[in-house]
Amino acid sequence: MTTPTRRFQFYKADVFAGEAFGGNPVAVIPDAQGLADREFQQIAREMNLSETVFVVPPTDPAAIVKLRIFTPTQEIPFAGHPVIGTFFVLSLLNRFPLQEPVTRFIFECNIGLFPVELGVFNGSVEQVIMSQPEPQFFETVDNLQDLYEISRALGLNKTNIVDTHLPIEIVSTGLPVVIVPVRTLTAVKSIQVDLTGTMEVCDRLGVNGMMVFTPITVEDWAHVHTRMFAAPIGIIEDPATGSASGALGAYLVKNGVVDVGPTTEIMMEQGYEIDRPSRILVQVFSDDDKIQEIKVGGQAVMVAEGKLLF
Repeated sequence: MTTPTRRFQFYKADVFAGEAFGGNPVAVIPDAQGLADREFQQIAREMNLSETVFVVPPTDPAAIVKLRIFTPTQEIPFAGHPVIGTFFVLSLLNRFPLQEPVTRFIFECNIGLFPVELGVFNGSVEQVIMSQPEPQFFETVDNLQDLYEISRALGLNKTNIVDTHLPIEIVSTGLPVVIVPVRTLTAVKSIQVDLTGTMEVCDRLGVNGMMVFTPITVEDWAHVHTRMFAAPIGIIEDPATGSASGALGAYLVKNGVVDVGPTTEIMMEQGYEIDRPSRILVQVFSDDDKIQEIKVGGQAVMVAEGKLLF
């Protein structure tokens, strides 16, 4: 048996949840310098979570850290819950000073620099809010064959989608997703996703996943109930999706699904069907009917720590 010669500390946090075993787990390696790209991917596969984050020194002096984000199958340029979870973990490790009520930093990822805000109370981080890239709206999906394939991939009757009178639309705030409105909560809960069909639909539309929503919710505090299927990046169903929630927030404002003001706050519930209830805050800032900025935030809780030995 080979004796391990390298040791890397890791932490695991549940993001978009206020207590353990909810939200979306993320693994964070806070001191990842010295690892090769091949090792990043091997470790992410070993962790086997939707994302694993490697914290490395920034290449831009304006940033406090650079985050590299890996799914079990590939590196992705940007994501929501990994950023929120990482800054929560780094705050617990006292990697930077905290100032009440809000501490602001710039972080670097593979598509640029982005701000992050840490809500601080009594010396502890209560909430992390991150800015996302400006939303991009691509084509509306109205081809009958595409509608049929989307319905089939979700295991739904096509009427559950077309009867909403809302568009199926491709939107990106960092990662492109197809937004699929569904008429009822019962229909959303009944989804039995076909992996092959999902892969084929996503490949044809050029997206990373399918974000399904209904305005009928489980919780009184929520505006929409969502499910996210991202088979192309190795995630069958995501318990809580920051990047796709930002895209959905932009869609909801653009299409008038929620009451819109200069600052529109939308609460989203996700993960209920897989026993990982999640609470996601999306803020959409608009001016003259144009969306200026998207922010996504939530809570996180540390659930594990350990050492990688290899």
